[in-house]
Amino acid sequence: MSKLFRRLFPLVSGRAWGLLGGLVLSLVALPAQAQSSSCRSLVASGNPQYPPYLWRDADNDSRLVGANAELMDWLANEIGLPIELRHIGNWARVQEEMRAGRIDLIAGAFFTLARTEYMDYAHLPFRETRSVVIQREGQTFPFQRWEDLIPKKGLTVINNSFGQAFDRFAAESLSMTKVGSLDQGLQMLERGRADYLVYEDSPAEAYMARLGVKGLRLLPTPIAQEQLFVTVSHRSACNTPELRGAITRAMFKLRQNKLMLTFVERGVQLWKEQERRSP
Repeated sequence: MSKLFRRLFPLVSGRAWGLLGGLVLSLVALPAQAQSSSCRSLVASGNPQYPPYLWRDADNDSRLVGANAELMDWLANEIGLPIELRHIGNWARVQEEMRAGRIDLIAGAFFTLARTEYMDYAHLPFRETRSVVIQREGQTFPFQRWEDLIPKKGLTVINNSFGQAFDRFAAESLSMTKVGSLDQGLQMLERGRADYLVYEDSPAEAYMARLGVKGLRLLPTPIAQEQLFVTVSHRSACNTPELRGAITRAMFKLRQNKLMLTFVERGVQLWKEQERRSP
């Protein structure tokens, strides 16, 4: 750098050259300083009915706990920014807040083209999940392919996605009622108000156990196997190439070290402990 400056400014004295060089270096450093000063922390949220990944703490219902909460704590340390994980409402409300830029991150979302209109996905997913058909025992019907659902009445949770392909098929070909929450959908299915419910297997099993729902069966053939991503709101003041790159590098490290397996195991144990303590 010094040789380049001396060739460009051969008549500048040593003292003046030092001042000039310091000024240029300070200007080069300015964007990085502006970046760090404009983004001091991040606010995250996620689906609050999503055990063992996320749910409201039994001891403090304003707090979210689970595997993805532990992921956010780990990610904050990796990228060097505090992340506050908040419960702000149901899954539909979380996505509305993300669209408006009132939260910065979602701690776990499937990829859909519609969602790319208001948020960016970290390049590497942190978990793969299975979505399944849930039926009442004694009133089951064969299911091997999506078309088997066409003549039946189904349930799903509002604003939930099961991947781009199935979402499109469901919108075009299926009769599915959207309900406000997973526990509502399970209870409606138990009472015979639909033929099936579509949801992810681990959260569905967790809620069935806690609600004491009987006589429901998860079918072995999945409708989809989708991946979960950390996402950043387009309207977040912190959404920069540097932040997205840092999150992607962290996700690579997470996958290399298989850390999510440990987070999920601890999430399952915490859910079971809170279930035993619940009335």
